[in-house]
Amino acid sequence: MLDDMATWQARLNGDPMPWLLEPAEPAVRHRALRELLDKPADDVEVVAARAAAMASDPIASILRAQDGEGWWVKPGGGYSPKYTGTVWSLIFLDQLGADGADPRIRAGCEYLLAHTQSSSGGFGWSGGVAMPAPSTVAHCLNGNLLRAFIGFGWLDDDRVQASLAWQSAAITGEGEVHWYRSATSGPGFECAVNEHLPCGWGAAKAVLALARVPPARRTLPITRALTAGVDFLLSVDPATARYPMGWGNTKPNGSWFKLGFPSGYVADVLQVMEAVGEAGAAGDPRMTHAVEWLVEQQDADGRWRNRYPYTGKMHIDIDRGGGPSRWVTLRACRVLKMGAEAAPVRRALG
Repeated sequence: MLDDMATWQARLNGDPMPWLLEPAEPAVRHRALRELLDKPADDVEVVAARAAAMASDPIASILRAQDGEGWWVKPGGGYSPKYTGTVWSLIFLDQLGADGADPRIRAGCEYLLAHTQSSSGGFGWSGGVAMPAPSTVAHCLNGNLLRAFIGFGWLDDDRVQASLAWQSAAITGEGEVHWYRSATSGPGFECAVNEHLPCGWGAAKAVLALARVPPARRTLPITRALTAGVDFLLSVDPATARYPMGWGNTKPNGSWFKLGFPSGYVADVLQVMEAVGEAGAAGDPRMTHAVEWLVEQQDADGRWRNRYPYTGKMHIDIDRGGGPSRWVTLRACRVLKMGAEAAPVRRALG
């Protein structure tokens, strides 16, 4: 581990680790201990950091805003309002490293599982009605929620397994899945919001969800979907984000290049790198230019700015933006670490 750390830290202009491990930001400290120093979940420092994070902002303020029945802001499907509804609150809590064993988070997960799943198995955005139509299911939302549920410990739940089956089939076209013109409209990440073209944002979220399934638990459909997802994400140079663009657009959305935290339905270049790395392809040579691009974004101290902080849109601001961001720096360091630890591959997942 020390050799790997020396390798990835050699790409930095400075050492951000003491800053990331400061007790003043226990949620960042918790994730840095786990993801950068590889400390186990039962390590004394990790347990203490997570407990402190659960009792501190931003996690504490998000949980205080929750209704006793498990929802945020209003009952129902939870997609709206952005970004304070039930859907977003749980997605962001997962990204903050919140404890899935906490009764409040379990209540929120149970509530959403009962109110957002369509008859297809995928999670939909049709708020306020249980079991919304399958036409409201899209890769970005299903991927975000599926990743959160798995992270919170619900992998063995039948409803999460149904969402996994939908996600895999919706990528490869294999299995029982139905297409609707109003949302996910076919295999290969096609989406009506992107004029029925494959969506890079949706692909990043879907791959991140499937990659969270432990390798030993990945079925053949999940493995095939991950392979297809990585190949799609690396079908272009991630640093250019030149994924198919609908509605007459000729340049990638500028949000691709605004590294931020937390992450809603928008993806950035760094999230593509996270998805590819978690899927096991961090050593793919098609990642080379993206890694160089990422390294160039750091400041003189080896830190990255939050250029998409969702300021004023959530229950509490996680990052104010402008200056160096512990959260974005944590994300960037984790990607560099995955790349340093990865064995070179000739082809994604091959």
